[in-house]
Amino acid sequence: MATGLGRPGQDDVPPESSLAESQRSLSRRRRLAILGVAAAVVAVDQLSKTWALHHTRTPIHIIWTLRLAVTFNSGTAFGLGQNSTSIIVAGVVVLVVVLLGLGRRASRSATVPAAVAMGLLLGGALGNLTDRLVRHHQGAVIDFVDLRWWPVFNVADAAITVGAALLALVMFRARPQVPNAPPAAPPVAPPAAS
Repeated sequence: MATGLGRPGQDDVPPESSLAESQRSLSRRRRLAILGVAAAVVAVDQLSKTWALHHTRTPIHIIWTLRLAVTFNSGTAFGLGQNSTSIIVAGVVVLVVVLLGLGRRASRSATVPAAVAMGLLLGGALGNLTDRLVRHHQGAVIDFVDLRWWPVFNVADAAITVGAALLALVMFRARPQVPNAPPAAPPVAPPAAS
């Protein structure tokens, strides 16, 4: 029964369906946030690699030990598993599918930092997978950020590292806190005076 308050038909909607629609809308926004962050990471990663290919054939010193120098990594992170591109591609494809599934599930309840972390992980994995499948470097990933005391990396690698650290932090902070002391007993009323 309409009371005449609010928009026409608004009073006819039970509160449960309004809550469900609000939750679906929030879930869509989280999913879009994950995909938006992932798309931004892939775009920045691929643009930076294209720039590096054209401008850093000879190393460019930036500051202290940081320099930009193109290298081609046919292995996994930190150069492990050299020349096993087909196995790496298959593993990354499985990882991307798992991340998409987790992202879909997480979009129902994830916090904003968790959604950003999932987007960073997904974008980093897709950025490096794009190198292996689309660029013509025999399945190698283009790395160009060289600290000279750390393995050479790229934007996708940085996104994966930051995403994993952020997700670990979110999960650590989400743990239920166990109190050190037992709960206090309720106060006892003083005896009635006679």
